[in-house]
Parts: sequence; C-alpha cells; structure tokens
Amino acid sequence: MYQVKRISHSEFVPIRRLNYHVRCWGEAGPHKTPLVLLHGWMDVAASFQFVVDALTEDHFIIAPDWRGFGLTQSGGADAFWFPDYLADLDALLDHYAPGQSVHLVGHSMGANVAMVYAGVRPGRVRRLVNLEGFGLPAIQADQAPVRYTQWLDSVKALASGGLQLKTYDSLEAVARRLMKTNARLGNDKAHWLAGHWSAELTPGQWSILGEAAHKIASAQLYRVDEMLAIHRCITAPTLMVEACEDTIDLFWKEKFTRAEHHERLQSVAWLERVEVPDCGHMLHHDQPLAVATLLERFMR
Repeated sequence: MYQVKRISHSEFVPIRRLNYHVRCWGEAGPHKTPLVLLHGWMDVAASFQFVVDALTEDHFIIAPDWRGFGLTQSGGADAFWFPDYLADLDALLDHYAPGQSVHLVGHSMGANVAMVYAGVRPGRVRRLVNLEGFGLPAIQADQAPVRYTQWLDSVKALASGGLQLKTYDSLEAVARRLMKTNARLGNDKAHWLAGHWSAELTPGQWSILGEAAHKIASAQLYRVDEMLAIHRCITAPTLMVEACEDTIDLFWKEKFTRAEHHERLQSVAWLERVEVPDCGHMLHHDQPLAVATLLERFMR
C-alpha cells in the first residue's frame, strides 16, 4: 500500500445547497497563497495525494470533490451543467480565501473549469496551471437538434436505470480496474486510490464514487469562439502541462488534434507550455515528482 507523507483532513462546507467535501493539506497563513487543486471527470480530490507528497514547500492546499463525485453528493441531479462548477468554485474560494487570489491548478475537466474561471474572475487567480485540460472539439450550430435529442434520451435512460455504473466485488477488483485504465499506475498507488475512488455501499459490492448522471453528454454546444473570448481575459501567468503521450489523439482521433489545441492556447496572453516525459493523461499519478517540481517553480 502506498505510504502517505502529508496527511490531509476532510471538511464539509455548505456550498450552493450542497454539502461539499473538501480535502485540505497544511494550514492557512498570512503569507501563504492558497493552492487550489481541481480534479477531473470521474476522479476525486484524493487523486492529488501523490503530487502533494512530492511538494517540498509548506503550502495550504484545498481540493474539493466536485458535485456528484467522491463524498460530495449532487442532491439527486439527473444531469450536470458546466456553469455549476464555476459557481461552486466561486463559493469555495469565498469560503477559504475571501479577498485573496489563489494558485489555481486543474486536471482534465478541472483544468477546463480553471481556465474559464480565470477568464471570468481574473482577479481571483494569481497563477494558473492546466494539467492535460484540452477543451472539446468544436460543435457547429446545426448539430444542436441532435444534441438536444440525445440529451433527452439519455435523461430518460438514466431514470429507467440504463446508465448505471459498473460495480466491483472487492477493493482489489477496483484497483485492477484502475491499473487497466492506466498501465503506468503501480500496484501500491492503485490500491490506495481504490479506497478513495470507491466505497462498499452494499456488502460485497464496491461502487465508484461518481454519479451515473455524469455519463450524460451536455445538451449545450461547445463553442470555441466563446472559449477563446474567455481565455483572452485571463491575466494570470499560465502553465500548460501536457503528457508526452498524445492523449488528444487517443480520445478524439481526427475530431480534435493537439495542433488545434496549441492554436487555441495562443489566445492566452502569458502562457508557458511544458511536456512531461513517460506519462499519459493521468500525469499526476505517473510523474508526481515532475508535476510537483513544475508547480513549485511556477508559483514562486
């Protein structure tokens, strides 16, 4: 089992009528800029433990479980909307860092939230770090009817029990699932993550701590022009951290390319781009020391 070096503590904070679970490391201080870590889709705040353990400096770290993930329940939502993540983050920062700017770090979906937030609330972000957050392929307006139809059908499928997440018969089985998804993930880390990524909600049945409604694709169209307009409003120095493995190609093939992503990044005024060797999309698991080193260098 992976041996944790920096112990976190859990807090539950009332945010927008939800009881938000937040994992914290370290203590707040008058001369500390809070470090906020935002996890990705079907992940949890504890996922950052390996990076936190690799940090060398004394930080106050805040990492929420997004609504419907980990220990934050959604209140029975049958769909999730991207703007809610922004409002949740805004309320979270009002609670933990009122009147302060923060170092904002996001992975994947969390990085996309961070990029938008830094554009619409530029005064709240001192440094911005994007870990493998690429946005989505452009969607044209004439695709809207099909998208809304698919969304309606998916909501019905969820209500009828057709979109349930797979369950596992042991924690070992969950760990094996994690290692199957990420071949670079060692057995020790996989078993540690499994205990935070899932729970034995019924005897002998381990369930992933992510609500099935997250499987429903949004009815909203992804408008590249809107995203670029928001990115142009980012004032914080921004670090884009990519894996050496072309994960955009793995996810999207010809629908969206790394070259297109790099072209979009040109809309960010102050941006540095770094590629981390020997890692895939879960680079904070594969190369936590490299990620931690990049973070601390960039935040100084």
